[in-house]
Amino acid sequence: MMELPLCGRGLILSLIFLLLKLSAAEIPLSVQQVPTIVKQSHVQVAFPFDEYFQIECEAKGNPEPIFSWTKDDKPFDLSDPRIIAANNSGTFKIPNEGHISHFQGKYRCFASNRLGTAVSEEIEFIVPGVPKFPKEKIEPIDVEEGDSIVLPCNPPKGLPPLHIYWMNIELEHIEQDERVYMSQRGDLYFANVEENDSRNDYCCFAAFPKLRTIVQKMPMKLTVNSLKHASDSSSSTEISSQANSIKQRKPKLLLPPAQMGSLSAKTVLKGNTLLLECFAEGLPTPHIQWSKPGSELPEGRTTIEVHEKTLKIENISYQDRGNYRCTANNLLGKASHDFHITVEEPPRWKKKPQSAVYSTGSSGILLCEAEGEPQPTIKWRLNGLPIEKHPFPGDFMFPREISFTNLLPNHTGVYQCEATNIHGTILANANIDVIDVIPLIKTKNEENYATVVGYSAFLHCEYFASPKATVVWEVADETHPLEGDRYHTHENGTLEIYRTTEEDAGSYSCWVDNAMGKAVLTANLDIRNATKLRVSPKNPRIPKSHVLELYCESQCDSHLKHSLKLSWSKDGEAFEMNGTEDGRIVIDGAYLTISNITAEDQGVYSCSAQTSLDSTSEKTQVTVLGVPDPPGNLHLSERQNRSVRLSWEAGDDHNSKISEYIVEFEGNREEPGKWEELTRVQGEETDVVLSLAPYVRYQFRVTAVNEVGRSHASLPSDHHETPPAAPDKNPQNIRVQASQPKEMIIKWEPLKSMEQNGPGLEYKVQAINQLGSSPDPQPVTLYSGEDYPSTAPVIQRVDVMNSTLVKVTWSSIPKETVHGLLRGYQINWWKTKSLLDGRTHPKEVNILRFSGQRNSGMVPSLDPFSEFHLTVLAYNSKGAGPESEPYIFQTPEGVPEQPSFLKVIKVDKDTATLSWGLPKKLNGNLTGYLLQYQIINDTYELGELNEINVTTPSKSSWHLSNLNATTKYKFYLRACTSRGCGKPISEEGATLGEGSKGIRKITEGVNLTQKIHPVEVLVPGAEHIVHLMTKNWGDNDSIFQDVIETRGREYAGLYDDISTQGWFIGLMCAIALLTLILLTICFVKRNRGGKYSVKEKEDLHPDPEVQSAKDETFGEYSDSDEKPLKGSLRSLNRNMQPTESADSLVEYGEGDQSIFNEDGSFIGAYTGAKEKGSVESNGSSTATFPLRA
Repeated sequence: MMELPLCGRGLILSLIFLLLKLSAAEIPLSVQQVPTIVKQSHVQVAFPFDEYFQIECEAKGNPEPIFSWTKDDKPFDLSDPRIIAANNSGTFKIPNEGHISHFQGKYRCFASNRLGTAVSEEIEFIVPGVPKFPKEKIEPIDVEEGDSIVLPCNPPKGLPPLHIYWMNIELEHIEQDERVYMSQRGDLYFANVEENDSRNDYCCFAAFPKLRTIVQKMPMKLTVNSLKHASDSSSSTEISSQANSIKQRKPKLLLPPAQMGSLSAKTVLKGNTLLLECFAEGLPTPHIQWSKPGSELPEGRTTIEVHEKTLKIENISYQDRGNYRCTANNLLGKASHDFHITVEEPPRWKKKPQSAVYSTGSSGILLCEAEGEPQPTIKWRLNGLPIEKHPFPGDFMFPREISFTNLLPNHTGVYQCEATNIHGTILANANIDVIDVIPLIKTKNEENYATVVGYSAFLHCEYFASPKATVVWEVADETHPLEGDRYHTHENGTLEIYRTTEEDAGSYSCWVDNAMGKAVLTANLDIRNATKLRVSPKNPRIPKSHVLELYCESQCDSHLKHSLKLSWSKDGEAFEMNGTEDGRIVIDGAYLTISNITAEDQGVYSCSAQTSLDSTSEKTQVTVLGVPDPPGNLHLSERQNRSVRLSWEAGDDHNSKISEYIVEFEGNREEPGKWEELTRVQGEETDVVLSLAPYVRYQFRVTAVNEVGRSHASLPSDHHETPPAAPDKNPQNIRVQASQPKEMIIKWEPLKSMEQNGPGLEYKVQAINQLGSSPDPQPVTLYSGEDYPSTAPVIQRVDVMNSTLVKVTWSSIPKETVHGLLRGYQINWWKTKSLLDGRTHPKEVNILRFSGQRNSGMVPSLDPFSEFHLTVLAYNSKGAGPESEPYIFQTPEGVPEQPSFLKVIKVDKDTATLSWGLPKKLNGNLTGYLLQYQIINDTYELGELNEINVTTPSKSSWHLSNLNATTKYKFYLRACTSRGCGKPISEEGATLGEGSKGIRKITEGVNLTQKIHPVEVLVPGAEHIVHLMTKNWGDNDSIFQDVIETRGREYAGLYDDISTQGWFIGLMCAIALLTLILLTICFVKRNRGGKYSVKEKEDLHPDPEVQSAKDETFGEYSDSDEKPLKGSLRSLNRNMQPTESADSLVEYGEGDQSIFNEDGSFIGAYTGAKEKGSVESNGSSTATFPLRA
């Protein structure tokens, strides 16, 4: 038999000894014996959803037992056709066929043979009924505000546990608090009712989870009447206050009920949970407190729940007996109640009677002791009958024991001890078998055993004997018993050989002998070689991120190889069979591979081998090496002009000794931010005195080095600034080049920044001859070539001036970082997303430059209602430096662009219908449109301007009525946001005279070379008058008209047959000539347009936002537009919101045109064409076509 590892050997052997002792008392079934019940049911519940219910009782014995039952202490017939009895067993089934309530009761099973009868413990079969609330008519309850009330639930009986809920008809829980409480019985208590407690759907629900059943009580109606003691003239607050003062009262306990007085008693079973509840009515609502007079509430097991209404103590013990008090308090007084708690306990065994086997003439004793509260009474039975009916001469019977002095075969039987108190009954069977037989060996003969060298071997010889037998082991074919401290025979006959050797292999005999005779068996023992392991490499040290491979070499006995299993573990935790899911740790039999090793992989790795006979393991310590942690707590001391002491604390070396430290400094004025090595220090040292140069603002850092590599640099030390001093050295490598007579070029290597030792470094060229030197030379200042600026400005703020214009303010960069002559600053900006729809915008960078030393500028032409990123950088003649951190800002809503089109789609004598399209850019959330119109009638005098606010943004047409017949109108349409309305688009149209048909206006250009132009006609069969005009002429310059009769829905035009007529050809030539003359005149007039200032334009179109920023940004504007129609400006701008600037970005840039002043404002001019008399309208306009019937 296999020997277990030493670490668990003691525990396992103890268990083996216990098993050996127990098995010695077991009687083989081949020997006659009394019945023993081996399996039985306990409490069985008949759930309605189960198919059948099985009540079990199984027993063994020789002869084979027969079974009988009692139900409620009366015989129960297993032949009942409504049940199904099992063969050779006492078990029976009750099918769930509707008659199961007949079988509810308490059952006992009796297993009998001619030697005795065994009795089962009591088996209760419970058939729960279907719980239902009784049908009842619940009268409505009327109470006055401030009264107390109890709504009873009275739940039906059912299988525990029972859960009760109060809800309304919508299945919403009735809220509970200090004022409202549900008791353990399920009643709903109100300490004082409020008007909002009135409702007609108080429902009590009882849930029985084991039965999967919830039942509902009929809804209850509660009406709370407000007190009317206050006068009708009083306010509701006064009425409520007066009502409360009338109803105010001190607490009165409702739980426990008043009829129980000030003291009640309660019994709880030991180990159960004590649950006490207390509720009081009163106004103000009483507060509950719990205490235990003369003692403290049990600590750790006590909880106060449900707004202090319940006291719960878990795992109750005898020490918890005594009085518990609940006290209800409010401003007017208090009330209290004491609970006297008694702790009792059902019977439990203190000494349970034990079965035993005896031989004839021997003595024995049966003990039976039970504890409980009250103290249980003990009753003895023999084979299920009271023992007084079976007296044996010479035996003594006491309440707690039976003593046998001369056992005979007729003592054989099953003795029952029953302990009972008011909380229950327990029963124990004890078999007394009086037997005289020769030893019976139960272990198989010629059994083969094997173990490993050095382990223990167990050779079994399990037997049964009565009277008691002796066991002797011998080496086969030898006549003397085994002797020595390596051999031990256990009570059940098993031989254990300690510390086996190869010489222990062979056959052994087991002799069992008693007064009735003897028996023998033979056992064979083989000795195997022990399994050995070796893990390599042994205790490896491996750097982080490397690969670790461990190999487990095994040596195993050839007979055990088939059962050999290897496994790996780390720090006692086993790996999965194949490693980790991510593939970083791979296990392939004897190999363990870990890739990209980390510090967490460090530890003790074990290879374990398991065979059918032995197990062993081998360990190796894996150490993971890493670069050191950075040194910390750098400190400067002993500060001198040319030296300083630097000290630090070493960081974790990560299992690899630090070999040296590298000290670096930063402070080179020519290369700020560049770290240079200053010195190196041995790894054992943590401080050093550093030699320094003058005129340097030093900062130091330290890096640790070990065999793996360098650490990260430490955090920088404090600054240490050395004072300036004269140079310590002269320029080196001085050389002269002379290519011409009387010419000499002198060159040298200039001193490095760290060698200059101070500001104002100069190099002298001085004349010296044999008689002496010339006077000191005058200094000449020269400059080296420029480099890019090395630092970025810092954006201080971005002020949003209006929806398209912002002012940016930044800090100037230090002079020493310009590395040349500062030319100015550059602003880069780009749009990231629209705030209207949230869409992101591809990055398109815009650039604006501001010359000179300045720290603010204006950025124009931004899209309204958008998010932007903006950076600032400095530039010199070499180029631009680094950008600042992006600054994020948002522009507010602006006014929309003009609608994309405006058309008069239908007119009549006094009505017109207009249609329009959305603006291309909304610049905000569209709120609607402003529609204006006025009479024009071919004069410079305009009619009164009428306005209509279209407040539906989605509307795209409008029907105008009450217009004058045969009148020409001009229409203006503006799109609007919350910031105001944008530029208008205009259109003209004329109403019809009496009897005219509806008109659809068609506005199209005609090519001068065209003879035929198709016109879409929407009213088949109607006659249309077509006006042909020159584009961009005055509105009434009609030069041709003709009458065309439409035929169905088709294109109508000038007929081809008239094109051959002479009068028509002449007329067309005249038209072409006249058109050419008019276009020439128009071109000349456009190039003679006048100029006007921004001031004049702003006076005509005031914009507060633009006005506030104009001094910084804008100069003069020029425009060749003609003056607007007389009176149109006043009428069009009435009650309008300010419009936004639509400046062109090109006119803000810096270039050859020099359109910016030095402060970034405009000095250029704007140009543009405006429609005659249309006030900044970009829409086109043509005349309408009057139609005649």
